[in-house]
Amino acid sequence: MTQLNYWLKSLGMLTVAVLTTVSPITSRKASARTVADLRQEGKSLEISVVPPEIAPPDSIKIPVPPPETNKNGICPEFLPPVINSIIDHPSLARGKWGIVVESLSEEKVFYSHNANQYFIPASNIKLLTTAAALNKVHPNTPIRSKSMKEWVKVTNLKSNNSYADTLLRYIGGSEVVQDALAELGVNPNSYRLVDGSGLSRKNLATPEAFITTLKGMSDANNNQVFLASLPVAGVSGTLKNRLRHPSTQTKVQAKTGTLRGVKALSGYLEHPDYGTIVFSIMVNQPSQSGKVLEKGIDEIVLRLTQLMPCS
Repeated sequence: MTQLNYWLKSLGMLTVAVLTTVSPITSRKASARTVADLRQEGKSLEISVVPPEIAPPDSIKIPVPPPETNKNGICPEFLPPVINSIIDHPSLARGKWGIVVESLSEEKVFYSHNANQYFIPASNIKLLTTAAALNKVHPNTPIRSKSMKEWVKVTNLKSNNSYADTLLRYIGGSEVVQDALAELGVNPNSYRLVDGSGLSRKNLATPEAFITTLKGMSDANNNQVFLASLPVAGVSGTLKNRLRHPSTQTKVQAKTGTLRGVKALSGYLEHPDYGTIVFSIMVNQPSQSGKVLEKGIDEIVLRLTQLMPCS
C-alpha cells in the first residue's frame, strides 16, 4: 500500500509539471494572434516596389505610415513622411533630392524639399527651352522643313538634343529665354541655362523653376502645343515604358531627364480628387545607378496618385 501511494503521488506531480510546461506555449500563441490582428487593422504597413519573392537586388522596400482614415489612400498630411521614407532609403539617402508637388488650380503645396536649391537638371532643361520658344514664336512658324510646333514636339517627346539646341539658337539664346520665362513669372535666378538640351552639367535649375514654368504654360496661349509635346506615361516618348501602373498610365504627362548620376521628372498628374497636380522631382547621386534613381522617382509619383481627402 505504501508503495502504491508513492507511485500515485509521483503520477500527480508529473501531471502538474506537464500542465505547467504547456501553459506558456498557449500564452505565446495568443500573443501572436494579437499581433496579427493589429497588423490587419492597419497599425503597420509596409510596401515593396516589387513582391519580395521576385525582387531584384536593387529593389526598394519602403515602409509607409498608414493613412489616417482610408486603407487605400494617403491623407495629404501623411504624404511628407511617405515621400521621406522613399528618399531616405539606404540606396537613395546619399542623393541630393529636390521635390515640389503642388495643386495647379489651388494654392496648395502637398510636398516641398529643397525647392530653391540648384540641381543638375539634365533634359528637364528642355522644358525651359520649349516654353520660351512657344512664348516667342508662333507654333506654325516654319523652321527649315518643320513648324515650330513640330520642333517642340520632337524636342520634348523624344528628348532630341539637337532639336533643343537648334531651338535655343533660333530664338536668340539664353537671354531671350530669360525674357520669355519672366513673362510666365519664372525667376531668372532660379536657373542657369548653358545650352538648350541639358547635356551640359553646367546647367542648373531649382524645382521651383520648373513648377513655375509648368504652371505658367498651363494657361499660356500655346499651352495645348506644349502639353501635347510631353511624353505620356506608359504610352509615348521617353515615358512609354515607365509608370505603366493603372493609376499612372495615361494620367501623367512629364519630361524626363537623364545624365550619369542624374535623374529628373517634371510635369502634370491628373488626379480624380485634386484635379491637375504639378510636380518636379530631381535627384543628383553620382554613386547610384540610373535604374535605382528612376525607381525611386516613379515610386514617388505612384504615391501621388494615392492622395485622398481625409477630412
